[in-house]
Amino acid sequence: MASGQFAAAARVGIRSTGRHTMTAKLREKYRKEIVPQMMKEMGLAHAMQAPALVKIVVNMGIGIADKNAFEARLKDLAAITGQRPVVTKARKSISNFKVREGMNLGAKITLRGARMYEFLDRLINAALPRIRDFRGLSPRSFDGRGNYSIGLRDVDIFPEIDPNRVAGGGQGMDVVIVTSANSDDVARNLLKLFGMPFSKN
Repeated sequence: MASGQFAAAARVGIRSTGRHTMTAKLREKYRKEIVPQMMKEMGLAHAMQAPALVKIVVNMGIGIADKNAFEARLKDLAAITGQRPVVTKARKSISNFKVREGMNLGAKITLRGARMYEFLDRLINAALPRIRDFRGLSPRSFDGRGNYSIGLRDVDIFPEIDPNRVAGGGQGMDVVIVTSANSDDVARNLLKLFGMPFSKN
């Protein structure tokens, strides 16, 4: 990590673990196992025709006026994703919701490449199993274009988050997994091969 990048990471609480310089396990699984399997199942002639992950977008609606608390949430998101969040602001004032134009409303991160695979790996294998009474994700939360959305009620399920931090729990976030699949069924199969724990309902 370059010195400038290290400084930026330190400001938002990213731990310099070196994990992003390593090849993600799920990326290797995709290349060596998932692509050949999907080529066989779909009758594809070339590996480049196989459906793939394009990006993962993580949104966190914060809505906290206190600057220190807001910054704490940004640090949580940075710790979870390994990337500096982009703050989302209100485009116009809405008096009924006490929202002013330019007010900080939340944060967003778009993950691609190794960080995308690493985040998905930790989501599937570390975070989701920590949800109490977890019975799997809905297999129907697709948008009709092969993209899948997950709403998480509490970011504390990620092992990177200290549950005793000052900001406290109860902060949720939304995860959108964007694929190149041309249908929800194909995208669902792709995510299953990655290990996404869909429920049977």
